[in-house]
Amino acid sequence: MGGDIDLALLTGAGVLLVAVAGVRLSSRLGVPSLLLYLGIGIVLGEDVIGLSFDDAELARNLGLVALALILAEGGLTTRWAEIRPAMPAAAALATAGVAVSIGVTSVVAYLVLDSSWRTAALMAAVLAPTDAAAVFATLRTLRLPRRLVGALEAESGLNDAPAVIVVTLLASRHPHGVGHAALTLVYELGVGAAIGLVLGYASVAGLRRAALPATGLYPIATLTCAMASYAAAAAAGASGFLAVYLTALWLGNARLPHRRSTLGFADGVAWLAQIGLFVMLGLLVTPDRLGRAILPALAIGAALLLVARPLSVLVSTTALRYGWREQLLLSTAGLRGAVPIVLATIPLTTHVSGARKVFDVVFVLVAVFTLVQSPLIAPLARRLRLSGEAGSDLDVDAAPLDRIEADLLTVRVPAGSRLHRVEVWELDLPAEAALVFVIREGRGIVPESTTTLREDDDLMVVVPRALREQTEQRLRAVSRSGRLARFYGDRGDK
Repeated sequence: MGGDIDLALLTGAGVLLVAVAGVRLSSRLGVPSLLLYLGIGIVLGEDVIGLSFDDAELARNLGLVALALILAEGGLTTRWAEIRPAMPAAAALATAGVAVSIGVTSVVAYLVLDSSWRTAALMAAVLAPTDAAAVFATLRTLRLPRRLVGALEAESGLNDAPAVIVVTLLASRHPHGVGHAALTLVYELGVGAAIGLVLGYASVAGLRRAALPATGLYPIATLTCAMASYAAAAAAGASGFLAVYLTALWLGNARLPHRRSTLGFADGVAWLAQIGLFVMLGLLVTPDRLGRAILPALAIGAALLLVARPLSVLVSTTALRYGWREQLLLSTAGLRGAVPIVLATIPLTTHVSGARKVFDVVFVLVAVFTLVQSPLIAPLARRLRLSGEAGSDLDVDAAPLDRIEADLLTVRVPAGSRLHRVEVWELDLPAEAALVFVIREGRGIVPESTTTLREDDDLMVVVPRALREQTEQRLRAVSRSGRLARFYGDRGDK
């Protein structure tokens, strides 16, 4: 027994090391890491190396937990100030957009697959949501207008919830009528949102008051609060995905201790979840069946990319004054990834007719369009003149100094920040706040009032907790507008 565990641990460690090393290789070759991980799973599978894995129910359960972890990391790293202006568009895309996409894709799937309307609708619902991991990984390496990035990121965090509900209803062995489905949708989304917001508020209040004995406990506690929201909503029969995203979004935008450590920990866990998820899904697929799924996948994928997605964007954003160039980029950047493949495991567990065909087609479609679609975004944005917007926000971390009821803020001066070449006295911080140390090029400097700040400096600021928000606002204002921020009306509160 012990030997089996040791062998499994060794195999898992080897797969992880290969996957981590493969990230560098895939970035050099321009191939998305998703395909690399799926390929590792296929190679490990029964048709190549010989590992047998065909437990669709286990794959579904593990896949849903992995997606919750990925959504939690996405919520923690999303700036509310950046997505707030785009929330109406994101909400419309996650609801009306999903409905339009399901309607259009259902018709195409019905004609292509020569199947029942239920199977066609199931296929369309599985493909409706964009993938948070793919969207975050792609968009955060590009320089795009903030409201477009905000709309796409928020949409990917919100549209999983309605899609999961629709897929679950369609995959049920005893499907109910339209009225019951509508009530279920309203209940799950409403209760899921309420649980996410309530637990987000409670988690922030609890973590602010907690004086944990070790720095490493704060990231664990923060991520645990987000996953507790998912579990609580799922236990109540509501949308765990919506709950975990809203809780994580609240936590990520609160002024909590050790933010940088928390985001680093969440990023590592999300990478682990992605690697495990994709390798597992690669193991689940049967390569011999994929050849027959290529043509249907290309046909349905083309309809999704060229008709369903643009129409859903048009319906969702026209009234919100998004121009045709922005709508075209939103249509192209609706990336699919792990989410559709995980959702395709749901009908496998209920054994509905056509479930295996749905899984095979979705697997091929995601693989092909991940390879083709992601590389198109950057050149399209340049062609549409929607690239090149500057704007790195300040990265502020905080460590509590409980004995004097203060916080030690660590601020990295990003490239392009107008803090560059500002002298310390020109920061005009509150009188009780003090810039006590500057780390520059690996050495420390005790600053004087005439010390000039530079890009990539790490600033250490001690501030009473009551003045922390005011101090951060001033630093953000100077970073955006320079030493005359107040003259230009920038007080850092927006």
